[in-house]
Amino acid sequence: MAHEPASHSTATPTFDMANHRATYEGFLRGSIALALACAYILVALCMFAFGSGATVFWGFAGLILGLAVITIDTVSGSRTWMLSIGLLVLFGLFTAMRVS
Repeated sequence: MAHEPASHSTATPTFDMANHRATYEGFLRGSIALALACAYILVALCMFAFGSGATVFWGFAGLILGLAVITIDTVSGSRTWMLSIGLLVLFGLFTAMRVS
């Protein structure tokens, strides 16, 4: 059996900038969504720990609604995240009112 020499390609790899930008923007969107989800969880945990009365209900309601709004902002392609941030501020104020 004769051995054939390996053929090497001298072509340079191509760089697809559009694909790179889409991946980067997807990473940023995921990072922002994860940070907002962590903020909702933090506010809900504050309500669970320091609130009185129906805090478990309100904490889970705010958490579920917040995660739904984050999903809506993510799917809609919003660049400002105003719906998620606005609801987070309202949820935080409501938690502060219930805790005090």
